[in-house]
Amino acid sequence: MAVQGIQPQWGQPQYVAHNEAVLAYAPGSAERDALRQALGRQAEQTVDLPLVIGGQAVHTQTQVEVVCPHAHQRVLARAAQAGRDEAQAAIAASSAAAGDWAQWSLEARSRVFLKAAELLAGPWRQRLNAATMLGQSKTAVQAEIDAACELIDFLRFNVQFAQEIAAQQPQSSTGMRNSTDYRPLEGFVYAVTPFNFTAIGGNLAIAPALMGNTVIWKPSTTAVLSNYLFMELLQEAGLPPGVINFLPGDAQAISAELLTSPRLAGIHFTGSTAVFDQLWQQTAQNLSRYRAYPRLVGETGGKDFVLAHASADVDALCVALLRGAYEYQGQKCSAASRAYVPASLWPQVKTQLLDLIATLRMGDVSDFSNFMGAVIDRRAFTRLSRAIASAREDSGTRVLTSAQPDDRVGYFVPPTLIEVTDPGHALMSEELFGPVLAVHVYADAQWSELLRTVDATSPYALTGAVFAQDRAALAEADAALRNAAGNFYVNDKPTGAVVGQQPFGGARRSGTNDKAGSALNLLRWVSPRTIKETLVPPIDYRYAHMAAA
Repeated sequence: MAVQGIQPQWGQPQYVAHNEAVLAYAPGSAERDALRQALGRQAEQTVDLPLVIGGQAVHTQTQVEVVCPHAHQRVLARAAQAGRDEAQAAIAASSAAAGDWAQWSLEARSRVFLKAAELLAGPWRQRLNAATMLGQSKTAVQAEIDAACELIDFLRFNVQFAQEIAAQQPQSSTGMRNSTDYRPLEGFVYAVTPFNFTAIGGNLAIAPALMGNTVIWKPSTTAVLSNYLFMELLQEAGLPPGVINFLPGDAQAISAELLTSPRLAGIHFTGSTAVFDQLWQQTAQNLSRYRAYPRLVGETGGKDFVLAHASADVDALCVALLRGAYEYQGQKCSAASRAYVPASLWPQVKTQLLDLIATLRMGDVSDFSNFMGAVIDRRAFTRLSRAIASAREDSGTRVLTSAQPDDRVGYFVPPTLIEVTDPGHALMSEELFGPVLAVHVYADAQWSELLRTVDATSPYALTGAVFAQDRAALAEADAALRNAAGNFYVNDKPTGAVVGQQPFGGARRSGTNDKAGSALNLLRWVSPRTIKETLVPPIDYRYAHMAAA
């Protein structure tokens, strides 16, 4: 089977990936009509979603309902739930598949994922987009960026990065041949994935698999519909049975089995800091059980900032705050949730931002005129509702927006803007993961002091943005905030990292910063072996200096 872009001389960087173009879904466009049809088909049915273990669909007696967040009476699917027995079966399946998959050449493995990219770019595109819209309440453009473009980019760019890694070979002196064998890890990788990005769910499973590992994938229940469809797509692309095992279910029961298995080789995680802490602690407690030290790769929480200097362009700043804080209901790891605005700009920024917020439409994402959908589930709705209500009663804060959360039809939390007096307030330091933006107004003359405040306020260091036209101010901020964000933006919102352009990840309490969307992440899933072949071995043990004078 020929795959465009791959040449027979494997081992040198040959395949060059390109970012998938984002479709606009403008009125009258073919993609708009196709998406509407896919939405209609999926909204009218309730599907049963099995586990996938060793390539086989597995139905269990325990199921959970997957509902539409913006219309929570609509049941989209009933998803089988795995427990301890199914986790053990997945370990066995991954072990059975490991030997053969590890022997596949990088070229052969890459062909599977490049075919998956073509399927997603073509006949599967609107199926994944519609499932992401309905199951995760994303608008058309947010679903297109995520479930189509970013996931396609991961599939393609990972192949390019893997080739670049394979091409990194040592020098050989006369009489010998040196090489590096980029082996997969010994055992399975446990991929634990979040609800908010279909692309992240897919990439956490496929990145280790491309490098020759077998994977047990535990998706979020609230993203299981789109994630299962991607699993089906991988099977259609030729992924062998057992290479990726799809295991939604009881997180504690699954982890209890997987983390005590001697074959655990790594954890690939995106989610809350608290859960990653727990997984790390469980791994440490079981360290002596493992065949090898597991690789722990995680992207966790964030309290992402936007910092404006007095020289900032107000129009650009307001659009960045609105998009950065409220797109996808603020449920992005990178979403702007704290902002710092100088007193000289605040009256104009406040007026303009409130005027923009008033124009935002929120509702069913199948209505393409809506800018926002609903938050993911009742737990998120309750947490955010309480935080907003608490802010209304707090003498140190002022809620500037009036709309109230409403869960009668869907889990709708309106875009909320809160002015905060104390820069150390919890709203400026603790993650909320919703459409709530806290703003601290500072005296213009305190710019340098404020840089230290921004750096020290939050335990996280995922994304951040600085707005200024003054180049000296930008240089000062770049130096002062060097460790405050793994992805740093200048005159742009702190969201929207693109595979191959802005590798994504943060440090401190935001994770291990292994940069999804780059070769750095893929390197974590190999165990290099150095090979030296001596072409003409010596046959005399004596060295020249030992000879008689």
